[in-house]
Amino acid sequence: MTPYHFGPAGLVGFIFRKWIDLPVFVLANVVIDVEVLLVDLMNLGRPIHRLAHTFLIGAAIGAIWGLVAYSGLPILAWLMKIIRIPYQTNAIKMIISGILGIWFHVLIDGIYHYDVTPFWPAQENCLFGLLSHNQIEWICIICMGIFILLYVLSLKKQSADKT
Repeated sequence: MTPYHFGPAGLVGFIFRKWIDLPVFVLANVVIDVEVLLVDLMNLGRPIHRLAHTFLIGAAIGAIWGLVAYSGLPILAWLMKIIRIPYQTNAIKMIISGILGIWFHVLIDGIYHYDVTPFWPAQENCLFGLLSHNQIEWICIICMGIFILLYVLSLKKQSADKT
C-alpha cells in the first residue's frame, strides 16, 4: 500500500508547500512503513501495523523524522532544486511536516487496514471500512494524477516566467 501514499501525500504536500515541507511530508509516508518491513523481516506475525501506525506514537516518530531530515537539509534542498520546486524551510516546519506526514499515513491506513489502531491505546479502529479498498486505491491514483498535472503546470509556468 505504501506506493499509493505518494499520490495523496504528494498532492497535499504540493498544494500546501508554503506551510508544509514537501519532501519531509511525503517521505514521512514511507518512513512509517519501516515498522511493517521490520515486523515482516523479523517474522513477528500479526498484526503487521503496530504502534508506529498510531496518532500518538506516530507523532513522536514524525517529530524525530523531521529532526533527522533537518540534519540532511542540504541534500533535500539540492533534490528540490533538481526537480525545480521552490524550497524554503526551517526546523519547526520540518518537524511539523514529519508529524503531519505520519498522521496522514495513519489516517489512510486506518481506513484501509483492519489491524491499524490509530487511536491507541484504544484498540478499536473506527476508521476501518469508511471506504472500500477499491475506492481508496482509486482516490490515491487520482490524487497522483492531479499532483503530476499540477507539477507539470508549475514547470510550464516557471518556463514561461523566464521568457
